[in-house]
Amino acid sequence: MSLEKFMNEAISPWMKEEGPDSDIVMSSRIRLARNFEDIPFPIIANKDELEEILAMMKNNFQQKSFKNYHDLEFVKMIDLKTIEKRVLVEKHLISPHLAEKSDLGAVLISENEQVSIMVNEEDHLRVQLYFPGFQLEQALEHAFEMDDWLEEKIDFAFDENRGYLTSCPTNVGTGLRASVMMHLPALAITQKINRMIPAINQLGLVVRGIYGEGSEALGNIFQISNQVTLGRSENDIINDLKSVVQKLIEQERKARQMLGDQRAVQLEDRIFRSYGVLEHSRIIESKETAKCLSDVRLGIDMGYITNVSRTILNELMILTQPGFLQQYAKESLSPQDRDVLRASLIRERLNLENSY
Repeated sequence: MSLEKFMNEAISPWMKEEGPDSDIVMSSRIRLARNFEDIPFPIIANKDELEEILAMMKNNFQQKSFKNYHDLEFVKMIDLKTIEKRVLVEKHLISPHLAEKSDLGAVLISENEQVSIMVNEEDHLRVQLYFPGFQLEQALEHAFEMDDWLEEKIDFAFDENRGYLTSCPTNVGTGLRASVMMHLPALAITQKINRMIPAINQLGLVVRGIYGEGSEALGNIFQISNQVTLGRSENDIINDLKSVVQKLIEQERKARQMLGDQRAVQLEDRIFRSYGVLEHSRIIESKETAKCLSDVRLGIDMGYITNVSRTILNELMILTQPGFLQQYAKESLSPQDRDVLRASLIRERLNLENSY
């Protein structure tokens, strides 16, 4: 396996699979924050200490496999070009924060890209594990097993009263951040999502955009996750999140049914207008692309569009991001050049799909 594989394939292998409720829940993620026992947190550690972490992770885990997660590839941020780092962010393999730490950060990525272990981000380790669809409990089980596997080589910073110690106080305790990525177009179209977000926040959960904290909910894709870990067990966190997500799934299905019953012509017109834009545009910006892809995905899920697969939409959502477009072109592109290439790639991909 090589870095080139991560750069050139828009969709991660695990994303080609479908899980429970995958028409609404795109993915489930478990992230564990962990720190080495006797080394200061990255925010105050010196260069030698952070390099010690990098060496330890590379020597012990490079090209190692665990369960179905084979051949972990160790990638240092300093070895990547700016565009390459952006691609890894767009594929959710690293965070924007890690991408900015170009000198002393790294990531271990499994061959199927279902596991990534960020090194020297806000904490020494941020272990991420993804599952398709609504599979929080399965993801948590695998994350626990991977945590045990790492602990065979690492002594983590842990306090009997406080739990796992982390750079950010909100992660102290379990160090667990559970999240789901949801496509909620009907709730957005009916504007019900605007009333739901404050209520969700009051339950100790947070609603963010597709790339996490500070990002916009492009394409009606929302990330729902827990905010606090201290004083909560892992099962408590998962159960609270599951309860809210199940309610959102129920409300999204009701909103889709209502749109189909009461505004069918308007909905169908919206869907096929967006499909036409994607199929025929010569220039298209990223925000318009996300909106159109969301409409077309809704059309697929509701049976209006039958000649395009949901997987193609997942692929295009990543393929049309600025970093991936420039990686594809093998050069830096101006915003207008990206808009032209984006439109061309979408037309090419849809035509290929329709030719089967």
